[in-house]
This record gives sequence, C-alpha cells and structure tokens, in this order.
Amino acid sequence: MLAVVAGCGAKGGALDQASAKRPYDPNASFIPDDAVAMAANPGDPVLLATANEALDLVNEERGEAGLSDLSWSNGLAAAANVRAEELTDAFSHTRPDGTDWYTVDANIMFGENLAEFYNTPEEVVDAWMNSPSHKENIMDGEFSTCGIAIYKDGGEYYWAQEFGY
Repeated sequence: MLAVVAGCGAKGGALDQASAKRPYDPNASFIPDDAVAMAANPGDPVLLATANEALDLVNEERGEAGLSDLSWSNGLAAAANVRAEELTDAFSHTRPDGTDWYTVDANIMFGENLAEFYNTPEEVVDAWMNSPSHKENIMDGEFSTCGIAIYKDGGEYYWAQEFGY
C-alpha cells in the first residue's frame, strides 16, 4: 500500500514551526462552527490505511515510554481531513479563513500536529518525534484519542494529526 503513497520525495518534508495545543475544560460547552467536519469524506482508502499505520507508529512510541495507546477517533479523523486539505491554502495552525485550527470542531480538538511533503508514515512520525513541540503532543499522557488524515494534492502529501481527551 505504501507504494501508492510514495512520491518522488524531491522536496523533502516540512513541519509547521510548532505544534498547537489548547487547555481542556471538561465543563466547557463548545459548538462547532464548521459543519464540514461532521460530513467530511474520510478520503481515499489507501490514504486512510496509511494514516492508521502512522497511528500505529505513534502508539509504538507511546508504548516505549510507558503510555497507553491513543484510540482512533472518527470525529478527529474527519476534522483532520478538513485540516489536511486546508494546508494546501495555508500551512499553519491558523485556518485559511483566519480562525483558529480547533474551530473545525471545538468539542473534540485539543492538540494538532501538521506536516507536509512526507511520503510515508515512518517519515512523518520520525519528523514529529524529532520536533520537541510535536513530540510533546504525541507523548501527552492525558490525550486518549487521535485522528490522522493525509490530503494528496498532485504529488504532494499534507498531514494533519488531531488529538483529544
């Protein structure tokens, strides 16, 4: 399956400058302002399988550190799908419309890692683990759920990893 995802790799990968995280308040009530996330197409089945492989690698890293696995969240994956596609317009934790990253679904999104131009799950997880702020999100023992999406634009891949409680 990875052969379908692999691209030329000429550009190399890139991470956003830092990961994003916001405080969790279990008593807060949020209303998503982007209904698109609720109806997002999970995308190409090969890319979805590749995203699941990335989560497996993340969970290996967590396991080596004595942390529990992150559970796959369809809601976070749908939000990640929206965010991954948005990265083609603005590679940032600020959305193309100027709002914060978590406004795709503020009920469930509490951490975000982004990457672009990585062709395999191994490459992107290695990059995230070698970045202190991205690793901090991955190794946050309070996060319990995760969704990852990959958006393919031409031969380029855009990755969004969303975390929740």
